[in-house]
Amino acid sequence: MMIDDPLHPHSHDPNPQPPSDDPTFSLFIEGNTHPISLPHLQQLPATTISNCFIISTGHGTTGPFTFTGVTLHDFARVHIPGPWSHLEIVSGDGFGCRVWADEAKETLLAWGIDGRDLTRQQGLVRLIVPSEQDDALRQVKWVSEIRVRSGQSGE
Repeated sequence: MMIDDPLHPHSHDPNPQPPSDDPTFSLFIEGNTHPISLPHLQQLPATTISNCFIISTGHGTTGPFTFTGVTLHDFARVHIPGPWSHLEIVSGDGFGCRVWADEAKETLLAWGIDGRDLTRQQGLVRLIVPSEQDDALRQVKWVSEIRVRSGQSGE
């Protein structure tokens, strides 16, 4: 039986249009919801990662690009009060992935590309996983939710 789980790596249809014009996303921690705005995200410690590629379903690979944003590690240090095992990052179009705590230092919530802000069409806030090399299984464009999990996947 196939389970429809947006966080299970799978192919997905390309969605060329942003699902919403609102860049604010929701952080879910222990049943509480916290809105995170783009200006707030831009006030966190910025990290720049060069030589990144965007792997998009139906559009191939583009790049290299230099992305600027906040690492999930730094984001978590500011916003998550206790231990966590992984974060579920979900797009406004319903696609998502899991990022484990040991990957957080190398994973970016990007808001900038090549020295300028990302446009809404480019994702405005997008998850960049530099280690991903194919299939767009972890490239979350249009981040709309981050769910904090303290146990195994599916908890």
